[in-house]
Amino acid sequence: MNRVTKRTWLMGLFILILFLGMVFFLAEYAVESGDWVSATGSPHLYNGSNLGTGVVTDRSGEVLLDMTEGRTYAENSTTRKSTLHWLGDRKGFIQAGAVSSYTAQMAGFDPVNGIYDSSGQGGEEKLTISARIQNAALEAMNGRKGVVAVYNYKTGEILCALTTPTYDPDNVPDIQDGDETYSGVYLNRFLQSAYVPGSIFKIVTTAVALETVPGIEDMTFTCTGEKSYGTESVTCEKAHGTQTLKQAFAHSCNCAFAQVAEKIGRKNMEKYVKKFGITEPISFDGVTSVAGNYDLEGAGIVSYAWSTIGQHTDLVNPARYMTFMGQIAAGGQGVEPYLVSEVRCGGEVTYTAKPKKTERIFSEEIAAKVRDYMRNNVKTIYGDGNFPGLSVCAKSGTSQLGGGLKSNAMFAGFVENEEYPLAFMVVVENGGYGSATCVPVLSKVLAVCKQVMDGE
Repeated sequence: MNRVTKRTWLMGLFILILFLGMVFFLAEYAVESGDWVSATGSPHLYNGSNLGTGVVTDRSGEVLLDMTEGRTYAENSTTRKSTLHWLGDRKGFIQAGAVSSYTAQMAGFDPVNGIYDSSGQGGEEKLTISARIQNAALEAMNGRKGVVAVYNYKTGEILCALTTPTYDPDNVPDIQDGDETYSGVYLNRFLQSAYVPGSIFKIVTTAVALETVPGIEDMTFTCTGEKSYGTESVTCEKAHGTQTLKQAFAHSCNCAFAQVAEKIGRKNMEKYVKKFGITEPISFDGVTSVAGNYDLEGAGIVSYAWSTIGQHTDLVNPARYMTFMGQIAAGGQGVEPYLVSEVRCGGEVTYTAKPKKTERIFSEEIAAKVRDYMRNNVKTIYGDGNFPGLSVCAKSGTSQLGGGLKSNAMFAGFVENEEYPLAFMVVVENGGYGSATCVPVLSKVLAVCKQVMDGE
């Protein structure tokens, strides 16, 4: 009798283990099956490490990449170049992670029906970018290296995210080690680069000052061309005289901002840079940007002053900083960017993007003041005439690199018009002065953005 009882208990234990194993498997299947099916080792779904099935189009439906039979890129060579860093190349040297994130949806898979697209041709993935805008950005960059990025801060749609240098995947150049023309060509700079921001970081410092220093707008700051701290100093290219914060922001006066930094204090700068999230990575469509940097550890008084001016060890990523511009434009809480708007397979919609709000970083009142300051920059310094029909708010930056290198040109901001809610970031590596270099690029790109949004 004891032997029978023992065997019954063992059998019961075995059945319990089997049941728990089945429950665990089903739970794993429900959560992970899409990833199993779309694992990068599948030769049916991937070309190397890039997506290898279906069709990818831009926002207007223009075919950018057809993978139903081989890998056929757009007919237009400029389009092939301008979209390469989002579509990837044939050999997988350039990774197209955002497009490849929806492989299961492109293949027509769900946990109940499995792969239900019997055609084997894959689905259609529609991106938010416009080939027209990408091409305009590429032509405006005119062979220079950098980033041109524009997104809709109300919907999150990325209209343009150009990385240069680039090349035609249908006419691959012979790239040799040390070839400066193609230096960094395999990087998607929009996601994978972090730049010294220069004076575009004064947007951050201005927001912190307005938030933390009572009466800051009524104060004045005198610039003689140099603000000394013992044997070290913060310098400007010329003496700006006595200015308010708004005037110092428009003139990008380093000496005035060194004085503003003293009133803010290190702890407040560190606290609010963290709160604003501008050095944190940003993720969308399965890809994540690199982090930025704001580090005051061991920084002396002069290094701290330079850090509020966008130098010292400061770094920002274009995707993250563009999103920060959108948050200011939207009143302190914006929308996170995304690239893939929809996926269809077998006549069904298998994925639709859902805009996701960012965290609120400051009040609408502070956002309105920063917007006013940035709008004043364009009206008084950069010129409204460069942006016909658009109410642009912006700040330029000339980020010094040291080592005898020519400065990077930076330009960041947004459009206030209700019908054109666009935030942008332009980087021209070794481009020199920010506004002189970047404004002509942005002017051409925003003009095409306006045409696309107007349906022209």
